[in-house]
Amino acid sequence: MTLAERISDWVDAHEAELLRDIARIVAVPSVSGEPREGAPFGPGPRAALDEMLRLCAEYGFRTDIYHGAMGSADFSDAPAALDILAHLDVVGPGEGWDSDPYKAELRGGCLYGRGVDDDKGPAVMALYALRCLKELGVELTHGCRLLFGTDEENGSGDLHYYYDDHAPAPNTFTPDSGFPVYNVEKGTYRAAIERSWPAGDGGARVVSARGGFRINVVPAEAEAVITGLDAPGALALGGAAADKCGVELLAGDEPGGCRLLVRGRQAHAASPWDGCNAVTALLEVLAALPLGGAAWESVRALARLLPHGDWRGEAAGIAQADGLSGELTVSANILELDEGSLRLDCDARVPLCANEANCRAVFERALGEAGFAVSGEMEPGHHTPAGGEFVRTLLASYERFSGQKGECLSTGGGTYVHDIPGGVAFGASMPGFDTKLHGANERIRVADALAACKIFALAIAGVCK
Repeated sequence: MTLAERISDWVDAHEAELLRDIARIVAVPSVSGEPREGAPFGPGPRAALDEMLRLCAEYGFRTDIYHGAMGSADFSDAPAALDILAHLDVVGPGEGWDSDPYKAELRGGCLYGRGVDDDKGPAVMALYALRCLKELGVELTHGCRLLFGTDEENGSGDLHYYYDDHAPAPNTFTPDSGFPVYNVEKGTYRAAIERSWPAGDGGARVVSARGGFRINVVPAEAEAVITGLDAPGALALGGAAADKCGVELLAGDEPGGCRLLVRGRQAHAASPWDGCNAVTALLEVLAALPLGGAAWESVRALARLLPHGDWRGEAAGIAQADGLSGELTVSANILELDEGSLRLDCDARVPLCANEANCRAVFERALGEAGFAVSGEMEPGHHTPAGGEFVRTLLASYERFSGQKGECLSTGGGTYVHDIPGGVAFGASMPGFDTKLHGANERIRVADALAACKIFALAIAGVCK
């Protein structure tokens, strides 16, 4: 039998154990919490890390822990040629589940639970890949190290606890995205746009406006209070702008004016086309009303420079693209306006061709000429060449067990290996399957989980041979 056939038979024979062990790790609530001694990201993530390391030790792997923030398990004592970096912290469960999010439940060929896809399930799948090779007696010349982190969901502040003292292996992948291989990640440019003015404007004006809650989320709702127009008047005069933006516009009377509410559709800032930005739509609606004052003039300027639907940044002069990472996207996601000031926070995902001169400086100049102050830093993108032996080995393993064409893809979202030289995202979900990531009823397909174990095992054997 070939090694691939032996791997396949072993994984299929251990399906029940795989699902049991994923459920064991899922059962530990590991949302980030207040730091404690030995638990820099809270007791939940530390408890999940301890349980994962116990599981690794039960299967005969040597484990280590680093400042309570990260842990590792090694295939052998040989220096690692491959690091596999997964995380054990999760986002909160939220509402709308059909089962207990911390009790993994099997139904309809899928396993449901918080973390089964992101990223506890893939962490266990990677462990089973190592266990498979170990129990099959496969001898590897080079080592493989599993790394488990506890703060990926809140900025990856865990990584320095390990990498300050340990160099990364020559090759790293994180099973925290999807198949086939994501080898290109856009950079980021997060800009805060601000303007202030003396309070005291009278007449019909914008009194306040709010929208958005996280910089990396396209907002689904935004609201404003205005004076000088009642609700029917505001709906009549702003309705055309709302219709153009594709949002719902609601209004209710307030003393001397009314309150407007815009409803759009939420999305991740890395794919703003999937949403309908309520903040930019609100700016368009307010700009269309017969108001006055410094706040309204500021709103009009923003509606011109960041118009609704212009997620490429064309009006601001920063639209650009390259063949590897795709086009720049920008999304205005948090708005705060009161009687004397305005702030708008934007999240741009920038291609590899973007730099300080053709992106940040252009944006600051365009907004500066309109009277705004802009602050914010650019973070570079990430690229691991597709033609290297490491990536070719991963793609060959994927093709062997998925039956699908392997290819390299780019993403606008930063992955766990964004700052690790030579790192790529590899697995564990299959193309086209909705895992309900970060939502209610997060799930993995059991057949895909078994395939991922096989893919990882064959890839480890190829890289560490």
